[in-house]
Amino acid sequence: MNAEAGGRLARVLDSPVVGMAPWIIFSLLVGPGRFEMAVASALAASVVVIVADRVLRRGSSWKFLEVCELVFFAGLTAVGAVASAGTHRWLETYAGEVANTALAVIAFGSMAFRRPFTLQYAREQVDRAYWNSPAFVRANYVITGVWGLAFLIAAVAGGYGDLVLRDPDNIWTGWIIQIAAIVGALRFTGWYPGVVRARARDQEGR
Repeated sequence: MNAEAGGRLARVLDSPVVGMAPWIIFSLLVGPGRFEMAVASALAASVVVIVADRVLRRGSSWKFLEVCELVFFAGLTAVGAVASAGTHRWLETYAGEVANTALAVIAFGSMAFRRPFTLQYAREQVDRAYWNSPAFVRANYVITGVWGLAFLIAAVAGGYGDLVLRDPDNIWTGWIIQIAAIVGALRFTGWYPGVVRARARDQEGR
């Protein structure tokens, strides 16, 4: 890999969206008959992201989200391997809601401890002089909160489909609402930093 390609890939890894990729993959794939495929794909994605981050950016910090997802999906893989038939059916039905709820808890929990998880990614993209800037920190609270809300919506939608409609593959609760929540968070993550930078330039120009 040449230096230019490596640099581009390293910049991609700086995005919190990449850190959330295993969760997104799992929540969209899991369902009746798809648990093994979903958890294997999520665990593989988690390992790939972590290894790529260590190789391309030596000395980069371990991300809180990386550690959480590696432990979560490795644990889920181990449970699935030894689960009884009844537990396996439960996992196929509800593991998506468990994963979505777990990520929502991680997002809101990191905010409660004043360490929004997107902050670690954002700090690797900006000069250290801005790390403690109120606007920079506030932007990461907002983006982290949006992701927490997106996965909470996905968890509620999936739970409604499973528990109320009794239809894990319902097109609205199992797919459209969940995908819309994630796509909305993705678009917001790409749009909002530009808004913050524009506001900062306006304030500097006054």
